[in-house]
Amino acid sequence: MKKDKTNKSQKGAGWLIFIILAVLVLAGLYYYIALPAINIHNPGLWKFAVLAAIVLFLFCAAPHVHFTGNRMHPVKISTGAKTKAFKLSGILAIVLLAAYFIGTLLSSQIFNASRYQKLMTVKKSEFTKDIDQISYDQIPLLDRDSATILGERKMGSLVDLASQFEVASEYTQINYKNNPVRVTPLRYASLIKWFTNRKNGIPAYIKIDMATQQTKLVRLDEGMKYTPYDHFGRNLYRHLRFKYPTYLFDDISFEINDQGVPYWVCSVKKYNIGLFGGQTISRVVLCNAITGECKDYKVEDAPKWIDQVYSAEMLTTLYNYHGILKHGFLNSILGQKDCLTTTNGYNYLAIKDDVWVYTGVTSITSDQSNVGFVLMNQRTMETRYYEIEGAIEDSAMTSAEGKVQNLGYKATFPLLLNIDSEPTYFMALKDSSGLVKKYAMVNVHNYQIVATGDSVNECEEAYRGLMQTNGIETDKGKSGVSAKEISGKIRKIAQGVIDGNSHYYIVLEGSDSIFDVDISKHLDAILLEEGDQITLKYNEGKTENTVSEISR
Repeated sequence: MKKDKTNKSQKGAGWLIFIILAVLVLAGLYYYIALPAINIHNPGLWKFAVLAAIVLFLFCAAPHVHFTGNRMHPVKISTGAKTKAFKLSGILAIVLLAAYFIGTLLSSQIFNASRYQKLMTVKKSEFTKDIDQISYDQIPLLDRDSATILGERKMGSLVDLASQFEVASEYTQINYKNNPVRVTPLRYASLIKWFTNRKNGIPAYIKIDMATQQTKLVRLDEGMKYTPYDHFGRNLYRHLRFKYPTYLFDDISFEINDQGVPYWVCSVKKYNIGLFGGQTISRVVLCNAITGECKDYKVEDAPKWIDQVYSAEMLTTLYNYHGILKHGFLNSILGQKDCLTTTNGYNYLAIKDDVWVYTGVTSITSDQSNVGFVLMNQRTMETRYYEIEGAIEDSAMTSAEGKVQNLGYKATFPLLLNIDSEPTYFMALKDSSGLVKKYAMVNVHNYQIVATGDSVNECEEAYRGLMQTNGIETDKGKSGVSAKEISGKIRKIAQGVIDGNSHYYIVLEGSDSIFDVDISKHLDAILLEEGDQITLKYNEGKTENTVSEISR
């Protein structure tokens, strides 16, 4: 009898060991698949720990069985072992659950409104001082959706790649050599395509100039082998997790350095308030998409070519903390005195080789007008507030759409430009297929002043005319896009067609500049010949100058 009790006790202990090993194996599988950061600030890790403790508790509470031949018998675990395992697992689950809820509560805005409000430093700045520096070759004329259409079109024209790869959905907005561009890698078209192409990796990425709409496929000498679209050890998230097991990564963006080498910019979260509150960014890990080599930097030490350390969503969230929690948490819910919030969209501006997020600022109790707007640097988190009252962006978009209602075009979320010291909304107008057809400018102070044009320069010219008609003084010298004048003999003239419209390209003697003349606007240009003496008024561009006036 004593021997039988000993065997049952050993079998019970064996089941307990088996349960613990099973939980550990499941935990290992979960870690490999879900890749949680082993960090006290990771809410997911706490949830998993609570779940594991509850599972262990249930295993210990349930009756255990073993088989003898075809018969099933309960296994009696020794009272001491069972009681200890039962109590410990139950206590562990309760403690972890309580710690998680208390940590969540103590990290909330209810107890830390002042600390949340101070996470972002905002300084007031002058509109004409900062925005005056922006010229049209720094303005992204396309939005993400339009860039996606251009990327898909480019991919469809590449017969050698289209069957094996497709365009990824990254389309990161960056400032590449002082030009606003979006970049996105290719990805494997399917798991089978990954098996057949994994040795050489992903061979190219797409670069779209957001000002000129030029779309280019950049082929790499060596393919990208570390991406979110790879599997096992080459999967980017698994690669990063095994190298940095404690790092809590935020958005991971695709960027290229000044030499065009593709990198993954991996921002590392920092929780400044309690266990789970006050999220900002403390570090940046750069992962070479080709070699997998990783370098870890503090935010302030990261290379200057990086553009997206802070996501636009994080920046707008931080500004909302700053604007809404000015007088505490209760005021943000009840009285809402002086509470400011961002509007329901944002866009990007390239300024001095950095990308800035633009969004309007409105009172939390009103949705009819803006009290100002902010620019937020995606690399440094520097934030500038401009106190300018006017129409909210939605109103400006509706006004621009009304101007072309017969065409059914839809407006993109606008940017704020400085046209003759007048704050002006600028936006693209797209057709039903998502292609940009026109551009619009809307005066912020008076959104009834709306101008449209087939080109940016034509739109600006019409807008200036409307401002003068409405008694607003204009000075082309203030905007940085004023018309210039040149005279000389025509050295060479050639004809071309752009989007179905005929253009003449003129080169004058003593100048290497190319002047673009739209025949639909300057019909008398068809009479010009080489050797003619002419005077041109034009706006400077990156590759050619757009002619606004011709005289002999």
